[in-house]
Amino acid sequence: MKLEFLSSSEREIKATDVIRLYKDAGWWEERTEPDIDKMLKKEISVGAWNHQTLIGFARAVTDGQFRAYVEDVVIHSDFQKTGIGTKLVSKLLDELSHIDVISLFCEEKLIPFYEKNNFKSSKSQFVLHRKG
Repeated sequence: MKLEFLSSSEREIKATDVIRLYKDAGWWEERTEPDIDKMLKKEISVGAWNHQTLIGFARAVTDGQFRAYVEDVVIHSDFQKTGIGTKLVSKLLDELSHIDVISLFCEEKLIPFYEKNNFKSSKSQFVLHRKG
């Protein structure tokens, strides 16, 4: 296995490859290729590559200066629990090193995973969602 962790500015990430990862994870069936193409052009994203195959993806929504939110960290099921996710998030954080505060939302069971990259849970803040 030859793994590379590259930002989208270092190697193009294609919407079709991201869709394949989403499908493997059972995520975002409603997202279309044109919409994912638009997202990839706007957001900071990184990929984990095994030769020519995208096996992991992560992105951040950011204002470019003060805040960023990590989104869509996904590893193909064949490669989970191998350390790839931790390295992928680390690469994304390198891309965001100029940002003051980097946040994310995750399920409670994933907190230990994110703590490996120095994220800490906050007891003083609450997450509220509104979906249209």
